[in-house]
Amino acid sequence: MKPTLFVLAAGMGSRYGGLKQLDPLGPNGETIMDYSIYDALQAGFGKVVFVIRKDFEQDFREKILSKYEGHVPVEVVFQSTDKLPEGYTCPEDRTKPWGTNHAVLMGKDAIKEPFAVINADDFYGRNAFEVIAKELSRERNHKGDYCMVGFRVGNTMTENGSVARGVCSTTDGKLTSVVERTAISYDKDGRIVFTDENGVEQTLAPNTPVSMNLWGFTPDYFEYSEREFRKFLDRDLNTPKAEFFIPLCIDALINSGEATVKVLDTDSKWFGVTYAADRPGVVAKFAELHENGTYPAKLF
Repeated sequence: MKPTLFVLAAGMGSRYGGLKQLDPLGPNGETIMDYSIYDALQAGFGKVVFVIRKDFEQDFREKILSKYEGHVPVEVVFQSTDKLPEGYTCPEDRTKPWGTNHAVLMGKDAIKEPFAVINADDFYGRNAFEVIAKELSRERNHKGDYCMVGFRVGNTMTENGSVARGVCSTTDGKLTSVVERTAISYDKDGRIVFTDENGVEQTLAPNTPVSMNLWGFTPDYFEYSEREFRKFLDRDLNTPKAEFFIPLCIDALINSGEATVKVLDTDSKWFGVTYAADRPGVVAKFAELHENGTYPAKLF
């Protein structure tokens, strides 16, 4: 059974200032998603499911989905603040989405096979899809047998400001924790640094694994997610900016012993448009990748 690619495309890019998911960055108007989907198909994925907001469905279908017809089966599911488990009602003043793991939950009825989760606006590189496709294609004999691609932090930086990354700790190749660091940057000496919760500057080795939200799950993850989401809502239903992130759910499952997450290494170099100033460099990189034959003149 081929794995499914689940693309999180419901968010707006506040720092970038626009709808990054639909931004044409390739030489023929390709979006970052187009490259991810092309790479995923080359790696052996068999279906794509998108989670989007209902209010840009028409644009999305016209500009994005139409190009995949005849290449890969696609489905669309929708994330909205009022999609909550039975017994919970969204506060009237809630405007912020419920987070990435709530977005994942939207795929429960559409996905029945192992699946990888990606952000729509991140370029992951073909090797990242190859390593996770291989891992998702192996036989499993118990629930909670998951994986993630651990990018080397040195391959995920931008010269145009700081980045947020989930810094991973591992034991015997398995994830033990993901700590979100919100302001990782280069210092004047070219070292990768961040300031910890005690105000102390810390240095990260370039090969430190970080999460770029490329996770591998089996469908049992939806059951765990719904249970943990209920716990989250019991705590934070009325907290306007609280979000149910994937690492929050994963951390709970690791701590309970219900799941293990294998951290997969990749030599892929991430890039994306975190800031508007990143855009020209990304456009140039895509042009180069077409020119050197990594990608054909037309993806789809």
